[in-house]
Amino acid sequence: MIFKGSAVALVTPFHPDGSVNFEMLKKLIDFQIENGTDAILICGTTGEASTLTDEEQLECIRVSAEFIDKRVPLLAGAGSNDTAHGVNLCGSAQECGADALLLVTPYYNKCSQRGLVKHFTAQAEAVDIPVILYNVPARTGLNMLPPTVAELSKVKNIAGLKEACGDIVQVSETARLCGKGFAIYSGNDDYTIPLMSVGGLGVISVIANVAPKQTCDMVHKFFAGDTEGAADMQLAMLPLVRALFCPGEVSPGPVKAALKMMGMDSGGYRLPVCGPEEKNLELLRREMKDYGLI
Repeated sequence: MIFKGSAVALVTPFHPDGSVNFEMLKKLIDFQIENGTDAILICGTTGEASTLTDEEQLECIRVSAEFIDKRVPLLAGAGSNDTAHGVNLCGSAQECGADALLLVTPYYNKCSQRGLVKHFTAQAEAVDIPVILYNVPARTGLNMLPPTVAELSKVKNIAGLKEACGDIVQVSETARLCGKGFAIYSGNDDYTIPLMSVGGLGVISVIANVAPKQTCDMVHKFFAGDTEGAADMQLAMLPLVRALFCPGEVSPGPVKAALKMMGMDSGGYRLPVCGPEEKNLELLRREMKDYGLI
């Protein structure tokens, strides 16, 4: 098991000139660890990895690994829609100090379910550290089905799945086929507790960028047996989750704006991602106030 609890899918902060702001990255990491976050994901979707160069991505992993210094597990996004590129990136991410890797399903070119098995197996076999698969059909146009996950779970270092399919029935079937030794994490902040109710071990979270303590407390309350309290916390955060993923906007646009409202300016965005429209900023500001963050 790589971690149990709340991992943050951390934003990548940028300077005004567009370069990575490593000093702010360290501040964001400290903010997470001080507030109880159980693991940190660098260079995931929220970290705008798709518009980082390989050199930038690997430097983010290296700097983060050195700064975290094993205080919490460091997960690193290293997926690609090109298997050969992914294999090379996985090996380099391990060399840079990642404790585990997050590998997304191929996007745009997509592939068959059989292709997914070959794709992920090749990447996992290129490293010695654990691998978490990432299923996010809304972004990739490809849904990894439960039997495919079950087959991949037999690969020795494929240890878990970040599931963002949005279908609790599919999640349940994956959990049934893979068994208790395979870690499943919520990839959607709006159904963390429902997913945990069928055996999930926590969340890899966007909202934890701004509410790390609340997210961590929620999942650990569930683990402690206070399911009603955990459910209450899940319901209480839903309006803010909706604001962070409001129609017409794409993450990490809103969450970077939310961090700025909290005095943690992580800079701009890499196009084609951009900041929220003013009407959505107003909605976000209102929900941030109602949730007690500003």
